[in-house]
Amino acid sequence: MKATKNIARLAVTAGLTAALSFGGVMAPVTMAFAEVGSTVPANSIKISPSKGNETNKYKAYQIFKANVVDEKDGKVVSNVDWASGKAEQAVLGYLKTVTGSGITDSSTAQNVVDYLSKCTSGTGSTTAITNDNLFNGLAKEVEKSVDQTKGSFGAGDVFTPTDGEGNVSQGYYLFVTDTTSIAGDDTKDTSTATSPIFAIVGARGVTVDEKTNIPTVSKAVMDDKDQSWETGAKGDPNKAADSAMDDWVDYKLVGTVASNIDTYSDYNYRFTDKLPKSMTPKFVDDNENNVPDVTVKIGNQTVKNDDEHGYTKNFSNTNELTVNFKNLKDCVDAKGAPITVNADSKVTVEYKAKLDSSKIFDSNNVIKDEFEGLIGKAQTNTVKLTYSNNPHIIDGVGTTVVHPAYDYTYGIDVTKVGSDVDGNGKHPALRNVEFTLQEVVNDSVQEQYIDAKGVKHSKDENVTLKTNQDGEINVVGLDEGTYILKEVKPAPGYNNSASKGVTFTIARGTLKQDGSAVTPDKDSANVTAADGVIKADSAAVSTGKLSFTIIDKKGSGLPLTGLNGVTFTWIAGGAVLCIGVAHLIRSRKRDDGSEE
Repeated sequence: MKATKNIARLAVTAGLTAALSFGGVMAPVTMAFAEVGSTVPANSIKISPSKGNETNKYKAYQIFKANVVDEKDGKVVSNVDWASGKAEQAVLGYLKTVTGSGITDSSTAQNVVDYLSKCTSGTGSTTAITNDNLFNGLAKEVEKSVDQTKGSFGAGDVFTPTDGEGNVSQGYYLFVTDTTSIAGDDTKDTSTATSPIFAIVGARGVTVDEKTNIPTVSKAVMDDKDQSWETGAKGDPNKAADSAMDDWVDYKLVGTVASNIDTYSDYNYRFTDKLPKSMTPKFVDDNENNVPDVTVKIGNQTVKNDDEHGYTKNFSNTNELTVNFKNLKDCVDAKGAPITVNADSKVTVEYKAKLDSSKIFDSNNVIKDEFEGLIGKAQTNTVKLTYSNNPHIIDGVGTTVVHPAYDYTYGIDVTKVGSDVDGNGKHPALRNVEFTLQEVVNDSVQEQYIDAKGVKHSKDENVTLKTNQDGEINVVGLDEGTYILKEVKPAPGYNNSASKGVTFTIARGTLKQDGSAVTPDKDSANVTAADGVIKADSAAVSTGKLSFTIIDKKGSGLPLTGLNGVTFTWIAGGAVLCIGVAHLIRSRKRDDGSEE
């Protein structure tokens, strides 16, 4: 083979855009041109990994051998030939099946170089080659049929190819990810494989970037306080919100794809969303059919709910909501039009879920033991993403770590006592006192009544709260907000002091994004009522709870001197009455005698 002097600048790509010149004929490569002052040793290459792929390793396969030197304008190669008989067989065997290639079993290395130099369309310094690109097929065949050059080497490590005698082996190489090095666990997203990298190794050392990245997923919850999916100055996904019992809460999942998705033939993609035992998603048509009501989009296009060309959805008895794509690259919209998926695509899933009173309380409306710590504690909802992670292995998949979002709810403890005190100076607890509880929005009392489970009812349902034997009412499942508690039935012998209502506010400030327990703000509670209705200094807060005490004044009667005194009074009165009647009768008889 004759020497060549015209070398194009090499490009960073998993496609094949830069070129070698072999006797004036261009042969594509995919590598970075070494910067002046490169720290990579001569006749060596180093592959820089994408974030998260630092533990990946790579395999090298030599296709052509050649002599390589550096000149002012780039590398110069000479004496190009097949690296091995297996390389020759693999390359010729593949290329002769390509329509119009003109390659046969008798074609030379130079014939192959001449042909490949004409096939660089669809490659670029920042793009990965597509699945149907000629060079992707070539890479698969070489990887399958050619012996690996030396052992695998790590990301960021220097690779210097040598022959069996230890001599430097310059030439044209294919680099792919060693699939045995792809790993992930509960603390680390599973790494991904690069698209094929073709590179010249020889003379001055070079560094190339692998062409892939790890998909990401995030979970956001809509906080009804500010109606936003985001929080903070950076616009991070909002992870915390609060809600009332049985009120719907909006959730949003956002997933990205690998930057080299174009190299994949099929792209498996699945969201697995794990709801806490206390929550239930909204179902299609509000039926308990375990078919979650979700909205799925790629970019701004709504994806069709279809097994083959869209997604499937399910909600399991383990509280997992899944949205699965058989092939994300083969999705259509609601009208059947294909949806383009590329490295910049984002997939979103939106759905609603609620704190479910039917799960949290038993048939007697008593909170179940497993939910005793419900109020003020994060109800954690998580998501993980499963994704294809190797363009040359159809069933190769990885998963992200789980990403959480949190929902909170609150409660009140109200104690009802009488104004009188016993010998120990204690106010008596008043049982069977009835109240109504309503939310106040923008100074307007809502026409819904809240029961002890935090569930809202229409005014026609006659929902009241009744104090127990300790004079207490306990309500769970309240959202942040202002409420009014009105006494509608006092205890016998006591006045209805709270008939005009006690107003209070559950305020939590800014929710933390880490799932920390929440305690309402005491200074913002603002428990107010008529004078003397609220026991002084009784307002208190604890995890998820606001507490206070209401006092009813004991009823007053007419002054009495005791039952015996009353009895004697009646006896004396009767005697006086009898004497008066007898005197009246005698007087009339005398009067009658005088007239005769």
